[in-house]
Amino acid sequence: MTLFSGSAIVLPVYNEAASLAGVLDAVRRVHAGGVIVVDDGSTDGTPQLLTSRDDVTVVSHRGNLGYGRSLIDGFARALESGAEAIVTMDCDGQHEPEHIPEFLAALESCDIASGSRYLPESLAVGTAPPERQDVNRRVTAAVNAVTGWAITDAFCGFKAYRASAIRAMTLTEPGYALPLEVWAEAHRAGLCVIERPVARIYFDGDRSFGADLDDPERRHGYYLRVWERALRRGRDNG
Repeated sequence: MTLFSGSAIVLPVYNEAASLAGVLDAVRRVHAGGVIVVDDGSTDGTPQLLTSRDDVTVVSHRGNLGYGRSLIDGFARALESGAEAIVTMDCDGQHEPEHIPEFLAALESCDIASGSRYLPESLAVGTAPPERQDVNRRVTAAVNAVTGWAITDAFCGFKAYRASAIRAMTLTEPGYALPLEVWAEAHRAGLCVIERPVARIYFDGDRSFGADLDDPERRHGYYLRVWERALRRGRDNG
């Protein structure tokens, strides 16, 4: 099986008109397969830009349903298309599409290859807000304490999945905490997880999480609630 030839790239977008065309062009330079863009109710020029492209599949939400819902719907469309491997990445310029081939190649030896901005090989461009690093560190430690893994970045959106891994997980979380549900489900299913280094890129004006979740303690609490709920569901269903 050649994973690269049977793969799809899933990009959730919300008001990304400024960076979208450049990211899609960069994806196309390294990936000839399916590209699925999930437009989560954008109100800027994103829908018009997507309409002008004939090299992507577009899934459109009438309203803003959330980051997690966008990924879940992207996964569903990728599986329907027959993809054997699925790569997810953000479209705001913080993920470098040139890593796509190496993430797909990593699936030869694991079920999920997850990007990490905190490995020794990870480059840094700009300064990550300290409160974001702190929340990530605390939540990553909680994941490792349960799973026995040694991951370094619980939240990087740059990931590659075998299709069988997606099918093995039950994903329902519509918001930014979807990665915690992924980790809980991957642990329950006994999936193999590895990390790959990616650059830690931060720009001025990085996106808001929303009025409530911009407070780091509220965001941390939300992440842990989703994590613990997913763990309980796994125990109840096990």
